This record gives sequence, C-alpha cells and structure tokens, in this order.
Amino acid sequence: MNIKDGFKFRVRLIYFSFFLFGAVLLTRLFFIQVVKGEHYENLANRQYVALSAVNFDRGNIYFSEKGEKLISAAAIKKGFQAVINPKILENHEDVYQKLSGIIPVDKEDFLKRAQKKDDPYEIVANRLDNDTAKKISDLKINGLDVYGETWRYYPAGNLASRLLGFVGYKGDELVGRYGLEEYYEPILGRGDENLFINSFAEIFTDIKKNLTSDPKKGDIVLTINPAVQSMLEKTLEKISEKYETEMAGGLIMDPKTGEILAMAVKPDFNPNSYSENEDISIFTNPIVENIFEMGSIMKPLTLAAALDQGKITAETKYDDKGYVYIDGARIGNYDGKGRGVVPMQEILNNSLNTGAIFAMRQLGKEEFRKYLINYGFGGKTGIDLPNEVNGKISSALESPREIECATASFGQGIAVTPIEMASALSTLANGGFLMRPYVVKEIKVKGGADIKTEPKTIRQVLKKETSEEMSGMLVKVFDEALMGGIYKMERYTVAAKTGTAQFNIEGESGYQESEYIHTFFGYAPGYDAKFLTLLFLVKPQGVRYASNSLSEPFVNITKFLLNYYDIPPDR
Repeated sequence: MNIKDGFKFRVRLIYFSFFLFGAVLLTRLFFIQVVKGEHYENLANRQYVALSAVNFDRGNIYFSEKGEKLISAAAIKKGFQAVINPKILENHEDVYQKLSGIIPVDKEDFLKRAQKKDDPYEIVANRLDNDTAKKISDLKINGLDVYGETWRYYPAGNLASRLLGFVGYKGDELVGRYGLEEYYEPILGRGDENLFINSFAEIFTDIKKNLTSDPKKGDIVLTINPAVQSMLEKTLEKISEKYETEMAGGLIMDPKTGEILAMAVKPDFNPNSYSENEDISIFTNPIVENIFEMGSIMKPLTLAAALDQGKITAETKYDDKGYVYIDGARIGNYDGKGRGVVPMQEILNNSLNTGAIFAMRQLGKEEFRKYLINYGFGGKTGIDLPNEVNGKISSALESPREIECATASFGQGIAVTPIEMASALSTLANGGFLMRPYVVKEIKVKGGADIKTEPKTIRQVLKKETSEEMSGMLVKVFDEALMGGIYKMERYTVAAKTGTAQFNIEGESGYQESEYIHTFFGYAPGYDAKFLTLLFLVKPQGVRYASNSLSEPFVNITKFLLNYYDIPPDR
C-alpha cells in the first residue's frame, strides 16, 4: 500500500468512527427521550427543579452577648419533606393509610393532591426529622419520596420577634417580611428563590451569575444582647399581665452611641409559626411605627432648652398657682393644686404643667419650636428598621396661638414615636448630642470585608453644661421625689422622670378621662450614663400614674444592667 492509499484509509476510518459515534449517540438519545422519556422526566423534575422552600437559603442573624459572643437569632434549619408524584403514584387510599400511620396527614388534602396527574411534585408533609423521614423512605412506595429541606428558623422563639420580623411569601417570592428581615433583605436574601437549580446544572444555565457575586450579601450581627432582651421582655410581660394593658413596650440603648441593647413590645408572636396570628398588626413594631402623646417625660427637654439659652437657671423661681389661662383655656397641674413660689427643681419633682409652661414662655415660642426640631421631633431618627414614621408636631410649629406650644411643653398635643423620644432624651445623658439609633453593629460580608456600624452624631442640641445640669436635677428627682425617695441607691446615681398622658377622644379635640399612656425614662450612672431605658404602657387598668406602675420595673431593670455590665459605683 502506497502512502496515498494509506492516507485515504485513515480518513475513511476517521469518518466511520464519527458515523458510528453519531449513530450510538442518536440511539441513546432516542432511548432516553422516547423509550424512557417519562422515567427521566420524573428524575429531572425531582433533581433539577423544586419549590423554593425545599432548598431555601438566606443569611444568618445573630444576637451579640457581652464579650462579643454571637448567639443565633435567625438561621437556616435542615430537615425533610414527603413528596408524591401523582403521575406514577398508584393505590392512593393504601398509600394514605400507610403514610398517616407515620405522620398526621389530612386525607382530603392528600387525595386531592394525588389526583393532580400533570404535576410531578406535590408536598404532603414538611419539616420532618431524620427518624420520621427514614420511616417514610422505608415504605419504598413508587411515587412517594423524601427530600432534604431547609427553612428559616428562629431558635429563641418569641424573643425580639417584633424587631426581627420573619420570612414569608410576598406574591410568589419568599422574602423578609417586617422588621430586620425586611429592612436587610438586600443583605440577607440570596437571589431568585422561585426555583432551585442544582449546582452542576446552574453552571451551564447561568454562567454569568456564577462568575459575579453581590459583595453586599452576608450575615448581620445585632447590637441586641439576648440576656438584656430577655430580661426586658419578661419585665414587660409581667407588667402587662398585672395591669391588663393594651400594649407594653420598652427599649434600652447606649445614649452615647445610639446602640440599641434591647427593644420589645408585648404582645408579640413566634416567627416560627407566624401564620397562626390572624391580626397582622402584631407583626409591626410600634416603637418606630406608632406615635403617642408621651406626657411629662417631655418636661426635662423643655427645661433643658430654657437652661441652654440662659433664660432660666436651676435656682430660678416662679409662682405656681396650680393653673394658668392661655388663649382662653385653663390649663392646670395634674392635681389642680398650686405650690406657691417654687424653684425649677420642683417642676420636675412634682411634675408641674404650669412650670413647664413657665419655662417655655421664658424661652419664647419661636426658640421653643427650634428646639423641638433640633431634638428630632417631627422627623425620623434614621434607625435601621422598616416603616419608621414621623412624629406629628405641626400643631406646635404652625399654630399662631400660644396654647399649642404650652401643651407641647409638658408632652400633650404633639405625638412622637418612642424611638424619637428616646433619642431626644439621650441628649440629656450624653453631653447634648442627638445620635442616630441603630440595631445592626456589623455586616459579615460574604467573600468581602466586614462592614462595622460607626456611631453617627446628627447634631449637638445642648451645651455640655446644660446636659450635666439637667442630669443633676433628674438625679434629685430619683433620689428625693420618686415615690418619696424609696428607690434611692446608696452606691449609684440614677436620673429619671415619669409621664402620664391622656388619650384623645377619637374624632374630637378633647381627652378621655380614664384612658392613659404611662411613660418612664431614666439613665445610669446619672453623670456618666452607660444605658438609657424608656418604658411605656398603653391603657393600663387599675392604676392612675406611671410612678405607681413603672417605678419598680425600671429600678429592677437598672439594677440588672448595673450588675450585668459590671458598672463601677459612682457615689
């Protein structure tokens, strides 16, 4: 055989090899797509695409304990689900009997799903443990399978539920709903949850997605301390039960940084079973989403503004007749009594409405309005939680009359969120600075550098000297005036003030005689505050004043915090 013939032979051999390979490939494709098409279609339906709930993924949320130890607040939990393929499932009644012997199954629902011949994937039970999944698998029923499943899980149950929110469906998407889950959806979410595609197939179906990633995806670490949060929630629950309140709420924050250590509202819910709640209002967070007229805890802010401008001093006196007429209306003290000529300290000690009005008048309406705005009232604090609302102070800002500023001076006629009020009150405890409150201290970025939250000063509202002087006056309130001084601490200074405000008559301009909101704020140590606590009760029953309902709970919280954080005595 010459060289030319040898070359032709090799070419023919190559052509024949290609032809033979093609014939084998076509035969195999025919076998897969036609002869065994239904079998492989079922396999594909099982392995390639499944409902999002099966292989759900999401970033974690962590509480942070003292010492930077992280505790899971929201995570992904693994288990199993039982699935039927109606295309191949036979003997429906028999399958139901065997399955219901292992797990509770609604017969009507099961048989209805089993009739869906065009759907190869019907979930009949989920969130099963290993032992249960094995028992179902051991039945070895064609068309009944067990698959791995993941879902959002909240290990602490109700703890901080109004703050955390939950993960649920919004239309066809499984996303964060309410609270931190909603606010940080761009960080916690993991893209398209409508379909799960196995990792091998995903390489070919969306190469670009695998080559690029969002640098902001990750986990979040909260400022919330679970021990402090738990203590606050137990306290609120106890008060709420005792006084049959419509709502009880509170927060604890570091006034120097704006860091929220605890935030709670009762009643609350379990995010692991949120669907059991018919009233969706329980999912909201009233501390940022509701406004209230918060009463006499406003008085220290009014006095601070007048002190700051040099219009009064702690020694300034006024003649308290027990009432004052403004724009034709009579405004009196809570008990209608006059105290005669008294210094500014008595305005706080005895919570005198006439005294707050006196301080506002010394300052003047226009200057008083400027301080309202500088305290942050009427705006948003910028806290990293969804649906924050503005306080309503337009009556005090816009009315040509004096009476709106007069009532605002002691906390009525203007309505603000609890977080607004706590932020404003922090100026008394931190040297006069309005700080942005926050609940996430760090974002642990997936594949990138972690992002830490830095405290943010919005503005300086009061001089440092004003803040210190007001702290001294509030320490005297706690030591001498609050319940006759019975709570004075031998080794610590504590600054505090109570508030009791009436609720508006709906649709009218007056106030209800028997419906109140109780408020209480305080900070410790009084001259170097490490934490500020704000508590409120909505419509407590059987108790008239906040000093009676909230003094003891506040003191118990304060003692716990001083001990827990090992804060050294300051007296």
